Amino acid sequence: MTSRSMLASFSDHAARRAQATALVWQDERISYSELYEMAARAASELRALDLPRSQPVGLLAEKSPSAIALILGCLMAGHCFVLPSFELASATHEILFERASCSAILSPETGTKVGSMRFATKIIDTRASGTGLARAIEAGDIAVMLTTSGSTGLPKLVPLPMRGIERFMDWACDKFGIGPGKTVLNYAPLNFDLCFLDVWATLKGGGCVALVDRRHATNGTQLLRLLSTADVQVIQAVPMFYRLLIEAAKPSGVRFKGVQHVIFTGDSMPGACLEALPTLFPAAAFYNIYGCTETNDSFIHEADLSSPFAGRVPIGQPLPGVEAAILDENGAVIEGSGVGELVVLTPFQTRGYIGDDLNEGKFLSLIRGGSVQAYFRSGDLVQRHEDGSITLEGRKDFHVKVRGNRVNMQEVERIILDHADVIEGAVVALPDQLAGNRLQASVRRRPRSGLNSLHLFQHCARSLARAAIPSSFTVGDSPLPKTSTGKIDRQQIRQLYLKGEHHA
Repeated sequence: MTSRSMLASFSDHAARRAQATALVWQDERISYSELYEMAARAASELRALDLPRSQPVGLLAEKSPSAIALILGCLMAGHCFVLPSFELASATHEILFERASCSAILSPETGTKVGSMRFATKIIDTRASGTGLARAIEAGDIAVMLTTSGSTGLPKLVPLPMRGIERFMDWACDKFGIGPGKTVLNYAPLNFDLCFLDVWATLKGGGCVALVDRRHATNGTQLLRLLSTADVQVIQAVPMFYRLLIEAAKPSGVRFKGVQHVIFTGDSMPGACLEALPTLFPAAAFYNIYGCTETNDSFIHEADLSSPFAGRVPIGQPLPGVEAAILDENGAVIEGSGVGELVVLTPFQTRGYIGDDLNEGKFLSLIRGGSVQAYFRSGDLVQRHEDGSITLEGRKDFHVKVRGNRVNMQEVERIILDHADVIEGAVVALPDQLAGNRLQASVRRRPRSGLNSLHLFQHCARSLARAAIPSSFTVGDSPLPKTSTGKIDRQQIRQLYLKGEHHA
């Protein structure tokens, strides 16, 4: 593996392979030299502002080549940056930037052409001198601040160390052969930690990033077109991407024989998707990657999809340098088989959220290998089986009681998503005087499928206990609400049901 920094590697590619394509965006190809010049101009403009290095800058940047250049420019100028979702409310942006003590808010100027680089600036008066955060930024221990999804309230700020990110990028380049001549699809928004692999590791390795425009993220036809024209070899995406792509590819029977690595992450893959992937990508290896924003990717499993798959795909084995343990309800480490909460220690993880009050109960000190280490409590329930494999059972807070029966709502969602006509699905629990809770399902169906609530009730009844079958299904054609990191916003869906405003 290379030990050079991402910036040094990127600069070297720009000098040695100036005309090689760095980004594919809409119908344009941006070379390494063009992207480097845009980033250098952004860095120059940032230096001219003479902002304090002890404070981060806030970025309001929707995915585009200019946004990527602005991020590179911040790194070139030695500035830590906060990168929240572009789609958050402006009031939320202001709160996050103030909480991080940002000295300025930067965004690429709208309407600028690829090859130029200008950005709008708003200087804000905050002070962070003398704080632990400021010292960590000045020492280079923090380079990037992402945010959590905010599905349970205001998103949390997650500071991440550049050294850890670099180590992860080196692993990704080595594992998936990312380098010159390789094109990697980027589906996630730039504020998503998945971009450490499909954007930043790709630029470090000298490959090409094929960017999915946010406006086309739920359009299977457009996704199919991008894959067909960009000659992609590596794909990393959430299950919804694969469902959309599989559906769009059915009429033509198109196959992507050049794709070498297919990575799914973020949520459980429905069985119907898993069965369709080998046909769509006949030459690919398939991987399930598990992780969260606070720890980055932690586990990987290479899945054998040569025969029909039953049950959940294991999360696999820890990445190099990652340690993990499973805790029972009393906080004791489970050494053999059993179900419990997964706690993780990675070389890439945050030391804690911005705001000491937010860290209570999120980290756990364990004695492992003769030393005390701070493990992150994932909040995910996993099961270690007799053969040593580990599967994800769901979130601790996704387990509810219905008529006295313990129900895993994520398992209910998994069954719903196994229906061939379902694109997206979410299950929420609402209070009920008799049952304690009742389950409500929201479903986005395949266009022109005719799927309705009766079909889904019958489908669930074949696989679920009576208490786990949702009381009602809302079936429609519109995308479900999303959090700032692109995941289904179950909290918003639940609130709509409680207010009586949810409709197909």
